[in-house]
Amino acid sequence: MEPFALTRAFTLIEPGPVVLVTTHDGTRPNIMTITWTMVRGFDAEFALTTGPWNHSWIALSGRRECVLAIPTAGMIDTVVGIGTCSGADTDKFERFGLTPLEARHVGAPLIKECLANIECRVDEVVERLNLVLLQGIAAHIDADRADRRLLHAVGDGTFTADGERFDRSEAMHAKLPAGL
Repeated sequence: MEPFALTRAFTLIEPGPVVLVTTHDGTRPNIMTITWTMVRGFDAEFALTTGPWNHSWIALSGRRECVLAIPTAGMIDTVVGIGTCSGADTDKFERFGLTPLEARHVGAPLIKECLANIECRVDEVVERLNLVLLQGIAAHIDADRADRRLLHAVGDGTFTADGERFDRSEAMHAKLPAGL
């Protein structure tokens, strides 16, 4: 083993797939790229990190709802592009050719081009940690999508994509909570 810079240790443990988070401020929708997400539990509980520096923050913390749109690896340039411009002066749906679809339970739109979309309500905003705790209230998936590879941000401007899947569900079934 060789020494590794502690300031780069976060690149060894990525928290989850890159997501596109849609919000609506009452006037128009917006999209932000978030690379720091996590699952908090089996009951569709999620968390993401963001804060007041992000244009979507006002809509997210004010309206307390959003959609977690799950892009595939083929959308990497769109994901990066969304993350490198501001919704304050850019209609990201128009600029990146994305199709907003009406959600059933929240004012933020789904993104048609994504593999899946999860409608969420904000449970809590932990400002000290720039952490937004979410409760999923509906989920949608494009079951016909051939590419299901998810993007993962390493944290230094590079990404990985899901590869081979290993199915051990039968061996783990007895260890999962009832109902899953």
